Amino acid sequence: MGNVSTSGFTLTTSAGQKVTVKQTSSTTYKKGTASASASAVTAGSNVLVLGTTDQTTITAAQIVVQPTGGTTSSTAAQVVPFKQGAPSTAKSVGQVPADYAEGSGSVVKGTTAYQAAQAALTDYPGGVVDRVVKLSDGTYEVHNIGVNWPHHVFVNKDFKVTGAN
Repeated sequence: MGNVSTSGFTLTTSAGQKVTVKQTSSTTYKKGTASASASAVTAGSNVLVLGTTDQTTITAAQIVVQPTGGTTSSTAAQVVPFKQGAPSTAKSVGQVPADYAEGSGSVVKGTTAYQAAQAALTDYPGGVVDRVVKLSDGTYEVHNIGVNWPHHVFVNKDFKVTGAN
């Protein structure tokens, strides 16, 4: 993450995409799972930003700073960075719910969304999560933007990644 001000910052995903994060007076902050203040966000921090997106800008509802000493998955899969005009990679890995239909389920927020997004970004770093959806079987679909693949990462009830497409 680059320079940090009270109004926001710019970060670069592991896929090399620059994203602008706008902080507002209603943005909440956590360090890991504990409440924190805006001062927890410093240059060089690893962060998860939950909010609304407009292309490569996120208006942050919540910013979660990863505590130092965080780990990444040794089974991390390849992420295909987004390139305008490039065709999307069409493949599935792992287990995709049998009755999955894009657009089904209900959007979840808060700790549940954080846990599902954190699991997805640990195994597939580099994208930007714009929403987490709880599917009818109780599992989660993490919607990953800013990359051509994976666009959907599936996470079970125990917040373990089971598949992607």
